[in-house]
Amino acid sequence: MNNPIIKFNKVTKNFSRNNHKTFKEFLPALFMGEQTVDKFTALKDISFEIKTGECVGIIGPNGSGKSTILKLIAGVMTPSSGTVAVKGKISPLIELGAGIHPELTGRENIYLNGAILGLKRKQIEDNLQSIINFSEISEFIDQPVKHYSSGMYMRLAFSIAIHVDPEILIVDEILAVGDADFQAKCFSKMEEFKKRGVTIIFVSHSLTQIQSFCTRAIYINHHTIQIDGKPDVVCSKYQHSV
Repeated sequence: MNNPIIKFNKVTKNFSRNNHKTFKEFLPALFMGEQTVDKFTALKDISFEIKTGECVGIIGPNGSGKSTILKLIAGVMTPSSGTVAVKGKISPLIELGAGIHPELTGRENIYLNGAILGLKRKQIEDNLQSIINFSEISEFIDQPVKHYSSGMYMRLAFSIAIHVDPEILIVDEILAVGDADFQAKCFSKMEEFKKRGVTIIFVSHSLTQIQSFCTRAIYINHHTIQIDGKPDVVCSKYQHSV
């Protein structure tokens, strides 16, 4: 429990949007050097560590930078300044359907998404039936995913991710989709991971979920960390600020 598995050191993440909205406007400005850039800061000079086996909830209003933190941990983004160090095999559930191809069937997507998450073909084949069974969508598994509901997307994505045997599990609001019974099943599986010492980073707007499941919480607002500590204390601070 004492070894940091994730470390953010003075991390800032900026995004740029060019103010010229059409190609017709942009082209002359490009050659004349007149284009302007609108910068948006998602995170500003944040530092924290997450130790092996911690279950950390990240809360804050929309646009505060929660998802950006998860994407930096997952390695799908790099910081504008500062450093992000991550040790361990990651299974990210960041955006619903990310890595899932709508034209492919559910079965084909298990192979595709499993490979993206680092599983060998033999590992996918060994876990195929277990993934299908957990997802509870066996009757639709050979249908194109574009015909799935958002809840079916979530079931498939979560079922694949939990079979990666991760050291770090990242979950971003994905459990807000779907029925209550399957949500309970997902949390039961996450409790198993927690008991096994898997590090879990969980973003949710449900303070009840954060308080009942997480061992620590971080409140992000105005692109910086407002408070980092026990879930009850952090959630109370958040409630009093909105």
